[in-house]
Amino acid sequence: MSKEVVKLKNISKKFDMPGKEISVLKNVDLIINKGELISLTGPSGSGKSTLLHIIALLDKPTSGEVFFKNKSFSEAKESQKDLVRKKGISIIYQQNNLLSDFTALENVSIPLLNNGYSLKESIKKATKTLASVNLSNRANHFPSELSGGEQQRVAVARALITEPDIILADEPTGSLDRETSDEIFSLFLKLKTKKRAILYATHNRELSNRADYKLKILDGNIFIKNNE
Repeated sequence: MSKEVVKLKNISKKFDMPGKEISVLKNVDLIINKGELISLTGPSGSGKSTLLHIIALLDKPTSGEVFFKNKSFSEAKESQKDLVRKKGISIIYQQNNLLSDFTALENVSIPLLNNGYSLKESIKKATKTLASVNLSNRANHFPSELSGGEQQRVAVARALITEPDIILADEPTGSLDRETSDEIFSLFLKLKTKKRAILYATHNRELSNRADYKLKILDGNIFIKNNE
């Protein structure tokens, strides 16, 4: 069985700006396999978020092909992409995007409800998933009643609940202190043991060095560096 989750083939992305064209990604080739924990680094504005959005099928490259589990999605319909995003891909943002009027438990339940699960099934699995990130005692609290670290752990739980093939994290610890950042990274290590692929963008050198290997974006090109 193939271990490949995502493959990018000759991906380029250009943006038309007044009076000029900006190349953010240039002929990028990349393969991400199950169980890999990968950091993504590069200066602000280098294209890290753009790359994550292309992998998540949220943005189309200017040229090249995007494969998810050996199937090309470059010409796929939005409905086909939506189905993959609902079940196969999860995204964690620095700003956790929790719904303020919903409890932690309800926030985590929403992806399953969107996938057609019953309310009872969704709540049951959300309860178990919150327990996996040590938040059972905060399940009925609203985001405003949670610390920054607790909110981000709820966001991680929400990303986990559909059991996706790949988790994409865009600066997931950017606004957290070191201790809380370590907690979030420990969750990523647990996911790695469950054969999830995790790609996380970060400016934190220490966290980037804890990945299996690093991707660095510079001038639209991607360089791969293995960690010792």
